[in-house]
Amino acid sequence: MQRSIPWFWIVVGGLLLLAPGAIGKLLLDVAEGLTFLLVVLPLLLGGAGLIAWQVLKRRLHTCEACGVTSFARDVCPACGTMVAVDSGVSGDSETSVAIDARNVTINVDAVEVPRIDRS
Repeated sequence: MQRSIPWFWIVVGGLLLLAPGAIGKLLLDVAEGLTFLLVVLPLLLGGAGLIAWQVLKRRLHTCEACGVTSFARDVCPACGTMVAVDSGVSGDSETSVAIDARNVTINVDAVEVPRIDRS
């Protein structure tokens, strides 16, 4: 047995949406909020996922002995060798030399390269 279409409730809902009353405005506000949520929520989740992926990618370290990538800070979980943790800073304070870049001159020598004839 088929159910009949509830025309009465469809007409009442349409009148509530078209009428400038408080209930019609409330229904429009709810629909507007749900539509906004459906549009903005995937964008927010995508942005949060991208930020989380960048944070996780920075914390991954590759073992130079076996090539396994892991979150290990000291010892490789696969082979047991010490993992050299890259802090993202170029050089330690002991090995880096403080050079004032304003006072440095770079000498460039022009060298003639012999041409290779490919004919």
